[in-house]
Amino acid sequence: QVQLVESGGDLVQPGGSLRLSCTASGFSFSNYGMSWYRQAPGKERELVAAISNGGGSTNYADSVKGRFTISRDNGKNTVYLQMNTLKPEDTAVYYCNVRLLRVGQIVNYWGQGTQVTVSS
Repeated sequence: QVQLVESGGDLVQPGGSLRLSCTASGFSFSNYGMSWYRQAPGKERELVAAISNGGGSTNYADSVKGRFTISRDNGKNTVYLQMNTLKPEDTAVYYCNVRLLRVGQIVNYWGQGTQVTVSS
């Protein structure tokens, strides 16, 4: 079955950095684009960054452009989110996501999430 396991969340001071990892299994990782989402308390889940299956195309939410970098290692079935110059408003649970075609329908798969807290 499809599994997405995130790690790397932590408490960090404003201006600090973190790198999140998401290791995938149960599907052909190199064939699919991957995304990172986040959800802050009381807010809707939002797209943070996405990367194409080969890694050649990326896109970012305006709020993280220039600070976050998404990347992937298809040999390790892992997608990363490097987060620099973190701000308190980046505090959220971060989720890894993949959309797969299953029985003619697009199905969203999510990891369990990893908590990122930016606070002094």
